[in-house]
Amino acid sequence: MAELQTKVEPVPVPALAPVEPEPPLAEAPPLEQKAVVVPPPVPAAAEETKALVVVEKEKENEKIPEPVKKNATGGSLDRDIALAEIEKEKRLSNVKAWEESEKSKAENKAEKHLSAVAAWENSKIAALEAQLRKIEEQMEKKKAEYGEKMKNKIVLVHKQAEEKRAMVEAKRGEEILKAEEIAAKHRATGTTPKKAFGCF
Repeated sequence: MAELQTKVEPVPVPALAPVEPEPPLAEAPPLEQKAVVVPPPVPAAAEETKALVVVEKEKENEKIPEPVKKNATGGSLDRDIALAEIEKEKRLSNVKAWEESEKSKAENKAEKHLSAVAAWENSKIAALEAQLRKIEEQMEKKKAEYGEKMKNKIVLVHKQAEEKRAMVEAKRGEEILKAEEIAAKHRATGTTPKKAFGCF
């Protein structure tokens, strides 16, 4: 960026009649001078890649130094000093305007990037939440399927248990019938069974 510079040409001042010097006033305290750092001009290609620099804000209650008012008795020297002060003020105001412009550009660029990051984050979160809902639906479906399979297996176990119970009952009935027949046969013949009722 090119610095804004204005060239001030000296304006002829009519000669004034000599004035007697006034008595000296109380000395005014010297004005504080601040060191102003002017950044070097940046080539156009490097504008996009330059890094952000943290700039400390000046205290708001500090004022821009006012130019020193001189009596017109000094002639061209006073005029040159006044013109130099005006030139300095213009340069400082141009630097301040440039600084404010750069700061606002940096703020706008950062806001743009932050909003892009927020939009990206929202889209990714929405996609992940949709994926989670899909997985939950699949799990619910599988849970229902497994529940149905388990119910079918429980019914099958009950059926097999009933069949086994029926077989046991049938076998018991057969053994009881067989024992009754053998007992009736022994009663009819008057013999005793060869097997004892256990060991005493």
